[in-house]
Amino acid sequence: MATLIFDSNSELIWSKAQELNLNDYIKMPYTICNNEYFYDLGEHYDPKWFFNLIRQGNVPITSALNPENYKEFFEPYFKRGEEILYISFSSKMSGTFTYLDTAIKELKMLYPDVKYTRYDSKAISMATGLQVYAAGKAFNEGSSIDDIIELLDDISPRANIIMLADDLQYLKRGGRLNAIQTLVGGILKIKPVIKLLDDGTLAAKDKVSGLNKAINLLAQDTIEHVQDIDEYPIVVLDADNVLEGDRLFFMIREKLPNAEVWRQSVGPVIGTHCGPGTIAVCYIGSDRPKA
Repeated sequence: MATLIFDSNSELIWSKAQELNLNDYIKMPYTICNNEYFYDLGEHYDPKWFFNLIRQGNVPITSALNPENYKEFFEPYFKRGEEILYISFSSKMSGTFTYLDTAIKELKMLYPDVKYTRYDSKAISMATGLQVYAAGKAFNEGSSIDDIIELLDDISPRANIIMLADDLQYLKRGGRLNAIQTLVGGILKIKPVIKLLDDGTLAAKDKVSGLNKAINLLAQDTIEHVQDIDEYPIVVLDADNVLEGDRLFFMIREKLPNAEVWRQSVGPVIGTHCGPGTIAVCYIGSDRPKA
């Protein structure tokens, strides 16, 4: 028997996870107004509530799960002797995997015959979610873990994010942009376009003057580089920026009428680091830019 596990930093929206009966996921923590929550893929999450709190000056934080958290989550699967495939978000974006490795090492000592694999998606948000969704479909169709890993090896390097942040201070605080880039953006209204790189990190790859040009660039990048639209959806996300997110959604739909385009909110863990007003597109396309 095998099981497919993922984490909520994939941001695969709850309704889509339910379609594939993907119920085995790790809820990643975030704290706001001194209260800790665990993201549940949007089942009970209100993005308007979360981003309104940020706009009011409340500063959310994210944290790593500890080894005991991971041990508590994974031990039932080890006890049942299931073969485990965990599709995780990028190791380059968190120290939480050090604690995960500690927990798995202890569990392997207790259950030495269990086969466990963590597949690093080298991505986050729906660039990971698209990989989980594809793996979930293959899993439900009876594919083996080895076959699913082969599928992931094909699409993972092609799982792209292109993102436009409204306020660069959040990216600066998260270490995504340096102080000079932030200052320039604030003074000249230059919008840095952020892309996911091949090593699983994020970086500013383009700078555009003005919102309209920036949104056009996001749409054009997607239209030019997306692949396999008959197999994988395109996902447009916003962090409490529904109007501009919808505009981007319809631009892509108009140019790619045969594509399946999903529309959803950014979750709270990712939203902590990109800030309110962000819009993004995730898609399977050509290989990601080099780091």
